[in-house]
Amino acid sequence: MADSTQMFRAGETHGHAQAKSEECIQSAKDTASTACDKTENAAQSTRDSAQQQDSGFLQQTGEKIADMTQGAVDSVKNTLGIGDNSNDNNNNNSS
Repeated sequence: MADSTQMFRAGETHGHAQAKSEECIQSAKDTASTACDKTENAAQSTRDSAQQQDSGFLQQTGEKIADMTQGAVDSVKNTLGIGDNSNDNNNNNSS
């Protein structure tokens, strides 16, 4: 009889241990899933922030390039004598 009782308790203990293990595994999966979601949200937030900063930087860069290009065009026109300043000077010299 002692053997049956011991076997029953051993089986019962094994069942409790297995249930506890499954509970721990599920808890670990839930924690990992939550951590993954938080990491994904943080990454998206970082991408959004970087995109906003990049937009402003690209706009400023584009404006600077446009200004530099216009300056170069004006310089070439003046060098060739077809710029606005050259025409005014030529008109004043001809009079």
